[in-house]
Amino acid sequence: QVVLVESGGGLVQPGGSLRLSCAASGNIFSTNGMGWYRQAPGKQRELVAQITTAGSTNYADSVRGRFTISRDNAKKTVFLQMNSLKPEDTAVYYCNFNPGWRNYWGQGTQVTVSS
Repeated sequence: QVVLVESGGGLVQPGGSLRLSCAASGNIFSTNGMGWYRQAPGKQRELVAQITTAGSTNYADSVRGRFTISRDNAKKTVFLQMNSLKPEDTAVYYCNFNPGWRNYWGQGTQVTVSS
């Protein structure tokens, strides 16, 4: 079993920054396979950024150049640095871990970008 706990969401003005954290515990030995998804009201959950099982990074086109995923392997934690935030980035952000055979999800953290 793997448990994911997100933190760092909140309200920010357009153009601002936020940093999300996701701490993993349980049967997890690498942050490879961890990433971030988001779901806005009335929309499907979508991939934002991930560290693949091979250790490379992927980003959604809508966030590339503004968001950065990083990690601390010793603490089994991944981060999402979000800069130049836009109102359309408003969503619940979910931490995800997929080691290749199933998805684990965190409880989600709300990010609201509004003036």
